[in-house]
Amino acid sequence: MASTYRDAGVDLDLYAESMGRLPALMHRTFSPRVLRSDGGFAGLFRLDFDGRLFARNYREPVLVSGTDGVGTKLKIAQSLGRHDTVGIDLVAMCVNDLLCTGAEPLFFLDYVAMGKDDPDRLERIVKGISDGCIQADCSLLGGETAIMPDMYAQEDYDLAGFAVGVVERGRLIDGKAIAPGDRLIGLPSSGIHSNGFSLVRKVIRDQGLAFDSQVPELSEPLADLLMKPTVIYASAVRAVQSHYRVKQVLHGIAHITGGGIAENLARILPAGVAARISTNCWTAPEIFGWLQSAGGIETEEMRRVFNLGIGMVLVVSAYYSPGVVGRLRQLGIDAVEIGEVTTGAGEVILDG
Repeated sequence: MASTYRDAGVDLDLYAESMGRLPALMHRTFSPRVLRSDGGFAGLFRLDFDGRLFARNYREPVLVSGTDGVGTKLKIAQSLGRHDTVGIDLVAMCVNDLLCTGAEPLFFLDYVAMGKDDPDRLERIVKGISDGCIQADCSLLGGETAIMPDMYAQEDYDLAGFAVGVVERGRLIDGKAIAPGDRLIGLPSSGIHSNGFSLVRKVIRDQGLAFDSQVPELSEPLADLLMKPTVIYASAVRAVQSHYRVKQVLHGIAHITGGGIAENLARILPAGVAARISTNCWTAPEIFGWLQSAGGIETEEMRRVFNLGIGMVLVVSAYYSPGVVGRLRQLGIDAVEIGEVTTGAGEVILDG
């Protein structure tokens, strides 16, 4: 008897149906700089739109790229059957890293690996990616969907993302301008974001709970708190960049992911400086307090694993700090000054 690809677990007709649903989700993110190439082997994005756009905004453009995934938060999404927002997480994890250089996000590519083809589930995943790209004001230029039976269980999938941005070389933010006296402004996270979920799942498992269990100590359903998508900070960073034209306002930006505030902020500190943060300046989302109590997790470990309510830190000249905080709050972003830069040897001290 002749064997077919379908016998091996890959249905090409179903795959074609899946692919047919995706172009519309991409097109809704397109800017005038995208050249349509539906069905092509690569996405097209022009740096010189009508001979004016980049000539006006960028004299010496530097391309910035980054890649990331969502991690084991996907296990929770798969267990709950909630696939609509993990795409936002994927975009956020990549784009927020680009923003740390001061770059404007341009376009995004995704890679989806699945144990079996499921057009409805794939459409929901990519709809989330499309939503994230709209939030980041970048174009979903293309992607790849791989159906790999035996490599993944039938209901499993994994995601990877790739983002490209651009920044004027003279306005590149690299932390070198950070100096004693600078202020640290924290931008709030929505919760856990997309890091530390192996520990989160262990705590929940050790408590004998399911991801959709009712937890009396929490004011929102546990599933909702776990699945809150990562905040995309593009509008916040853009608001500061557009309001203050001088380069000296933003001296550094740190995306707070795995490693917590201390490790991620330390990555951008130049020689001869340190940072001191007061954790009493903000209130961490309730999910962190519950995880720490339920899991018996030491405070130091919590700070190493989770963002604890601060998803991005802006390092700003002391003169401009009040104005930056005020500007962000006008936009509905609950920014707060959380500390300052001091002399030191690169250490980040969390008080409180």
